Amino acid sequence: MAKTASPLAAKPAVPQPFVRDFPRPDPTRVADKAARLCALEEPLRTCEACRLCSGRTHLVYGVGNPDTALMFIGEGPGRDEDLQGEPFVGRAGQLLTEMITKGLRVRREDVYIANVVKCRPPENRAPQPDEMEACLPNLIRQIEIIQPKVIVTLGAIPAKALLKDSTGITRLRGNWRAFKGIPVMPTLHPAYLLRNPPAKKDCWEDLKRVIAFLNGELDLSAPKAGEEDLF
Repeated sequence: MAKTASPLAAKPAVPQPFVRDFPRPDPTRVADKAARLCALEEPLRTCEACRLCSGRTHLVYGVGNPDTALMFIGEGPGRDEDLQGEPFVGRAGQLLTEMITKGLRVRREDVYIANVVKCRPPENRAPQPDEMEACLPNLIRQIEIIQPKVIVTLGAIPAKALLKDSTGITRLRGNWRAFKGIPVMPTLHPAYLLRNPPAKKDCWEDLKRVIAFLNGELDLSAPKAGEEDLF
């Protein structure tokens, strides 16, 4: 009697990278940076620097640890964010939270999340150039106070705003850039990933580069060909 072929043994799961020993916030620095951010945020609650103020329910300034090593930057608030006054709380925000907690294995409250514009564009349209120009100084001040070790830009808008690079996000993503000496990893926006689930694998590849950098496994002082001017 012929022997029945035994089923193939299941391949062992490949260990996935994650951020080891994410820097713990220093209470003194947290208090100082939080106070400085609050001082910048308060006058923006009545800001009328661009037309977006007319439809504002709540200012959506930023949320998270002001002494973090990792900052995420999106384009602007949506309906849920405008109602709650916090960035990335809708469906795209839920996916971003999973990227942070399940991918990086870091708590959401341990990173800082902000947007290029602080008020919701009507009908969730993309921010216009003059609106971004009016609000970009506020984001730059946030970055200067927080001084993260790495910035992850989500989608084309924040990458273009910070890097002044009009390259399409599908080409720009995954390539290290820099803003004021801070490494920047452009990746895809969570809303895009919800519409195009297969692209999640590309975003994960980008996040693995961020993980390697935060774990000290990647030396950006020795840039690849074509990136000599970045650091």
